[in-house]
Amino acid sequence: MTYRGRFAPSPTGPLHFGSLVSALASWLDARAHGGAWLVRIEDIDGPRTVPGAAEDILSTLERFGMRADEPPVWQSHRIARYQEALEQLQAAGLVYPCGCTRKEIADSLLHAHARNTTLAYPGTCRSGLHGKPARAWRLRVPDGDTAVITFEDRWQGTQTQNLATEVGDFVLKRADDQWAYQLAVVVDDTDAGMTHIVRGADLMDSTARQIYLQHCLGVPTPSYLHVPVVTNDQGEKLSKQNGATALGNERPLDTLIAAAKHLGLELDCAEPSSLENFHAAATAAWAHRMSRKDM
Repeated sequence: MTYRGRFAPSPTGPLHFGSLVSALASWLDARAHGGAWLVRIEDIDGPRTVPGAAEDILSTLERFGMRADEPPVWQSHRIARYQEALEQLQAAGLVYPCGCTRKEIADSLLHAHARNTTLAYPGTCRSGLHGKPARAWRLRVPDGDTAVITFEDRWQGTQTQNLATEVGDFVLKRADDQWAYQLAVVVDDTDAGMTHIVRGADLMDSTARQIYLQHCLGVPTPSYLHVPVVTNDQGEKLSKQNGATALGNERPLDTLIAAAKHLGLELDCAEPSSLENFHAAATAAWAHRMSRKDM
């Protein structure tokens, strides 16, 4: 199997240290496997996309010595493929229109699902819209034991999620006519032939949904690895929403060394003299660290 991995940033602003850690991990895993590393711009959420941010992200990656092996892919150019996938699921009777608002869903739940702030949808519109206009399209998840998805994460170990009790039927196309992250990611990874997904642990909660969606579409499931996220002084995930600062233009080596430290990598050379030396040392350190796990 030829390794193919990717980094998939959302252009909602410039790269910050937390996103650099995820980019570096995916880059190093691809290089350690002698495989291809791609970049996908996840600009599917139009209202959150910042003009010029994608170009800034790509130039920042190059400045830090990470160049994609193929031209970048832009989700906004792939709308027709998402529609095809939805129609395939519609033909199989696996999706249905939903007329519920977020408030209606929250009000109908006795206990909101606290994991990653996801609300477990109670299946209100499974049997019909009950006079409400269609707002979104949802994928029907199974009930009982077949709702339990288990996968082996190469960093975090065995993970299990019950889609019926922890998530519920989840959205593939939103009420604002935007394509949902889950569908777009699965279609994009499949079309690009991704074999390994390396990303932040904040996205691990989505993995079971994506694996189930892969099963529904009849496509392969890649290997998953979720690295620890970077947090701020309050213990919150470092993000643009909580004031994460953009990566500076000065001293990229120092920043990369800090990112490698966050990933628990022990470099042979304490002070690499160039980006090339850093990436060579970090790739060897990554391969050594992952040799103690299932690569």
